Amino acid sequence: MSYDVAFRYQLALEPGALTTIGATLHALQAAIADCRNAGLMIESDPAVILLARHLSTLCADRADDAELRHACAAQIAELRSRPMLKTLALRGVAYDEPAKRLFHSEGRSAMRRLAEALGLNDGSFDVRSNKAGPAVSGEVTLHGETIWVQMSLGPFGSDRAICFRKVQGRQDHIGERNHWAAVPELLEPDRFAARIRRDLRLPLPTPAQPRLVA
Repeated sequence: MSYDVAFRYQLALEPGALTTIGATLHALQAAIADCRNAGLMIESDPAVILLARHLSTLCADRADDAELRHACAAQIAELRSRPMLKTLALRGVAYDEPAKRLFHSEGRSAMRRLAEALGLNDGSFDVRSNKAGPAVSGEVTLHGETIWVQMSLGPFGSDRAICFRKVQGRQDHIGERNHWAAVPELLEPDRFAARIRRDLRLPLPTPAQPRLVA
């Protein structure tokens, strides 16, 4: 159904009630939605343009660009130093698609770091991710020639979110008996790799031979 709403034009003409960034963004998003419903061009709609300018006015008295960029960089550094997997494991990711997406992204990165700590050579292991349905976390799996490690948030709690076992090749999906670990252990890959080698009685990785250059 095509329709247009006069209220957004009135709000754009008299935006005095829009005193916060949040309220102005809400009004702007509503105006854009009205344009789409009416089949109008968003880029030239007068109400959309005026509301966008009002948003710019509200932001004009905030900190300058250099200070805001510095604050953004500080937030990025803080987020990168904070292990999100630990938080996600405690709160869960079921029915939360953004959290689940982050869980799998961070999980794959953590598994690759573990593979490096285990001394697995490129091409000798797989890191795969299965998101499954919205009611579960899905799982992230590291599968090598002798090792299988999987992270999944199940009914046993975050202390048993990591399962690992010894296998005979990458076609072995059953392996030997299961061992369990908590997500924080995965976030310390060198220490966790040492525990895996000890518990599964795996040999130490063979150091790469130096290449001779003529």
